[in-house]
Amino acid sequence: MAEQGVSFAELSRVIGRNAAYLQQYVRRGSPRELAERDRALLARFFGVPETRLGGREAEGLTEIARLDIGASAGPGRLAEDEAARRPGALSQALLRQLGVRAAAASMIRVEGDSMEPTLSDGDEILVDRDHREVRGKGGIFVIRLDGVLMVKRLRTAVGGIEVVSDNPAWPVRICPGSDVEIVGRVAWLGRALV
Repeated sequence: MAEQGVSFAELSRVIGRNAAYLQQYVRRGSPRELAERDRALLARFFGVPETRLGGREAEGLTEIARLDIGASAGPGRLAEDEAARRPGALSQALLRQLGVRAAAASMIRVEGDSMEPTLSDGDEILVDRDHREVRGKGGIFVIRLDGVLMVKRLRTAVGGIEVVSDNPAWPVRICPGSDVEIVGRVAWLGRALV
């Protein structure tokens, strides 16, 4: 409430209750617990998962960070340091299958066409921040290069790292390893079928 600068009365109106409802809940313990609908509305208003407001964790789902920022699959975009976080959730079984810890997972969206046909504009990708090294045949990573957040295929090369776009219209770059900050490996993608 302090961060958002809202009062008990304003929040009570958000959930469709009388102005004193939430103040009584917090200060007097009446009602003893929030209705699920009220908690869901408040969580949506604040942009936090319901578990942060005392809700139960959904069966089989694990909370992960969903960042409101895109990784460019094009020439690049400047990375905002303070990307808005929205709650997200993925299946615990899926995370186990992918070998990704929930604490190291985040979801961001792809912007641009340089990784076509592998990644398309608007795809959501799961980034595993535990895997930040290019090994063997390499893989697809979210990186910062020249102050720009990108999603690219990386391979080791003589003299550094090969930064590759899957779209052949985009050139391959070879960069010194010290110039490429690897945020994490792309472990999974979600795509809407239109």
